[in-house]
Amino acid sequence: MLRFLLNLLFPPSARVAEVEQMSAAAFRDAVPPLSFQPREWALPLFPYENPLVKTAVWEVKYRGNTYIARLMGELLANELAEWLIELSETENFRAPLIVPIPLAPKRRAERGLNQCELLAREMMRELQGLAELNALALIKVKETESQTKSKNRDARIKNLEDCFVVKNPAEIKGRNIVLLDDVTTTGATLAEARRTLLARGARKVIAITFAH
Repeated sequence: MLRFLLNLLFPPSARVAEVEQMSAAAFRDAVPPLSFQPREWALPLFPYENPLVKTAVWEVKYRGNTYIARLMGELLANELAEWLIELSETENFRAPLIVPIPLAPKRRAERGLNQCELLAREMMRELQGLAELNALALIKVKETESQTKSKNRDARIKNLEDCFVVKNPAEIKGRNIVLLDDVTTTGATLAEARRTLLARGARKVIAITFAH
């Protein structure tokens, strides 16, 4: 119903229609992959400034576009599956939990969904037993200002300090974990979530994001 009303008030653009009709292979052909990996434990796939990438992210985050979420989930799952093969051999990183970055309750209520959880569920369609999903492993307990508004690195870290908690430490103790976010900017959100999980007993934590 929400998507119907949004489409009625703000009809999808031609670019949205273009992305909705793309296969994963067509999207990869149209968008160059990100040329660098900002952290050895974090893998963003595409540059956010690309118009197709930005359109995809906004459609899922603010419209809950299930067509594009499925496309993004497939792209993320394909890339993660390849990475997991490599990590299983080099670092014994097997049978991970997929943990989407959570939203604070107020933000989730405003949007009506957590786009990262939506993407995670779409990824599970493709991973076929390579990973498990635990969408409630991590909880965000305080509202934080957008990272793009923080003036410097110290401010970004302070903004996120102790904003996450692990709901049930027994569920993540000794487990390999893949954090999932739609977009990473400074990396501070992923770093704080990773720190929280490791502090509560996770074995190893990596992250994958759709864009940077």
